[in-house]
Amino acid sequence: MSLRLSTVILPYRRWQEGGRSAWIRAEQLGFHTAYTYDHLSWRSFRNGPWFGAVPTLTAAAAVTDRIRLGTLVASPNFRHPVPFAKELISLDDISGGRVTLGIGAGGTGFDATALGQEVWTPRERADRFAEFVFLLDRLLTEDTVSYEGEFYSAHEARNIPGCVQRPRLPFAVAATGPRGQRLAARYGQAWVTTGDPKLYENGTPEQSVRALRAQIEKLAEACAAEGRAVTELDKILLTGFTPDRGRPLESLDAFVDFAGRHQELGFTEIVVHWPIPDSDFASDEKVFETIALEATAQLT
Repeated sequence: MSLRLSTVILPYRRWQEGGRSAWIRAEQLGFHTAYTYDHLSWRSFRNGPWFGAVPTLTAAAAVTDRIRLGTLVASPNFRHPVPFAKELISLDDISGGRVTLGIGAGGTGFDATALGQEVWTPRERADRFAEFVFLLDRLLTEDTVSYEGEFYSAHEARNIPGCVQRPRLPFAVAATGPRGQRLAARYGQAWVTTGDPKLYENGTPEQSVRALRAQIEKLAEACAAEGRAVTELDKILLTGFTPDRGRPLESLDAFVDFAGRHQELGFTEIVVHWPIPDSDFASDEKVFETIALEATAQLT
């Protein structure tokens, strides 16, 4: 399978002041998918502008025709499956069936306490995520759902007419641990990773490749337990969080080398951050566009 190249556009600009043009340009450059983060605020952007993922993706759907759109990733930190399912079905309809739901367990950042709750333990996050994915899958595939769970409930929740994509829009499940990977194997059409976070500060690119190989091997075991082949799932690497950091975007050759090594591991999609000046995602816009236009032809 040829490698897909996608981008993630952070929602920090007003729509009329550069937000709109980035999504249009992403389609012109031929990216497979344009994602955005689903946060209430994020890291160094907390004290500046930051807009909602679903309205941003809805606006992006209205100004594009071909590029897929998605979250990377949504989580239970501030989402409830019932209203979120309605928003996703609406977004899938508006986009003409171009939406992928990137979904993960969430972390301990600002979103984790924005609703006034205490930070969940890793076990509670995993428990909530499992129920969240289970219920969201039902809500997106059944006309009417009633459910009483430990964390979430639904009473005659109706989602007619359902997704444009059948049986529902695809899930791209972010997971590195065994429970999350089992969810990816059971419900996912794709699996997402950012690498091994323990290697970000002091690891080497070689160590990162070995860690990612081990993650894919564990994913294969989880798929086998669900009666699926690991080849059934797309494997997505969100870049910028491995020891390589921004180096793959320094030149076309650097990116092709980076992407080729990860394609050999079995990754089917590489996601790069749209350049943001004076941030962790700063990169040369001309080099970025060259990579978008030329890299995949060298990786087929």
